[in-house]
Amino acid sequence: MNSVDSLLEFAAGTRFANLPAPAREAARCFLADAVAVGISGSREADAVTLRDTVAGWGSGDAATVLGSTERLPTPSAAYVNSFQVHCQEFDPLHEDATVHAMAVLTGALLAVAETRRCSGETVLLGVALGVEVAVALGLAAREGLRFFRPATAGALGTAVALARIEELSLADARNVLGFTYSQLAGTMQAHVEGSVALPLQIAGGARAAVCALDLAKRGFVAPHDVLDGPFGYFELYERDGSLEDRLTTLGDTWHITELAHKPFPTGRAAHAVLDAVDRLAREHGFGVADVVRIDATVPPLIKRLVARPATDGMSVNYARLCLGFLLATLLRDGDIDASSFSESRRSDPELCAFSHRVHFVEDSSHGTDVLSPQSVAITLESGSVLEEDVPHTLGCPQNPLSSEQREKKYRSCIKDSGVPGDALAAALERIDKLGSVGELLRLCVPAG
Repeated sequence: MNSVDSLLEFAAGTRFANLPAPAREAARCFLADAVAVGISGSREADAVTLRDTVAGWGSGDAATVLGSTERLPTPSAAYVNSFQVHCQEFDPLHEDATVHAMAVLTGALLAVAETRRCSGETVLLGVALGVEVAVALGLAAREGLRFFRPATAGALGTAVALARIEELSLADARNVLGFTYSQLAGTMQAHVEGSVALPLQIAGGARAAVCALDLAKRGFVAPHDVLDGPFGYFELYERDGSLEDRLTTLGDTWHITELAHKPFPTGRAAHAVLDAVDRLAREHGFGVADVVRIDATVPPLIKRLVARPATDGMSVNYARLCLGFLLATLLRDGDIDASSFSESRRSDPELCAFSHRVHFVEDSSHGTDVLSPQSVAITLESGSVLEEDVPHTLGCPQNPLSSEQREKKYRSCIKDSGVPGDALAAALERIDKLGSVGELLRLCVPAG
């Protein structure tokens, strides 16, 4: 049996009732996080422009757009919602797999589930399965990121989830996965340049999976050996990767329980240093003007992703991955939120100049493509040096956000959106009891 059939048969044989309690709770928790982040993302200027753009691609009102009174055709809603989930770099991820497993999945799954009037249980099952497959693909990789894995692995995991919630036959499910693979895209060049193409690649993966589902249901036949074949995923996208060891452990621990929350709306690679500096600043009471230099000892992947100079007029996406700018913002303002990336902030001389005080030391002793451990040393004007080790980044299972921190994040995402936050939170808490996910999505738009 090839990898495609193994994944699809695993999904077909899984029922919501078979999910262990920790996997059910994690699916609910991370779906709630992704929904809140998607509502927050709806207020980004790029998201507003994108909704206007997508509205011209075709008429229809089948599915909800998070944080908006607009409704769109199912593929278009999936596209916009997945963009909104990822455009602030605030969505959950699996650190070891380097996969933002909820980004593609949330937009596509909610749009299809609303259109098909799926129950809350069905949606949670789709969340658990989509994450399981996407993370397995990420863990099966043997090389560093060349393609944007959250979009590629995320889209394939989403395809499996959509085929399962539609209860398609194995033959039709193969076509869903095959057509999704045939539309796969995502380059790390967008990451390097800080381009809005990054979340657009996530959006494209969501739309591709939804369209693949419709094509398969109408009888179109896709290529089938899209993982192990001579031009399959592990030959072109993740060279030398293999699912062989992963297929036998699917569902053993459920990867949804291993996801990490993001405490800041920035690239995950910046979070460990941000958290360490924040804790030291609160303990010792120093600010931007007191810092002579910060030395960050980090794995090579971290340096590659966030060791970039701040520049006047840098894009929002670039700024979210510029650790020097982020540290200056945190030290001056006491927090990082959506308002931290306004045009005036990104052009602020004080914030931009601070990046020259941040220096990186590569430490590959734990691997080149890992996120942890990290450490910081802060030299102050007084001559004192403050040091902090970060074995596990805040928000990961080994160093989770507290319930109070998760609540703070939810409230900050919902604030000023017009969405009935308390009612939505209650619906998310009992989503497994909802007969139709439409009951939940009606609360994801501004009241009135």
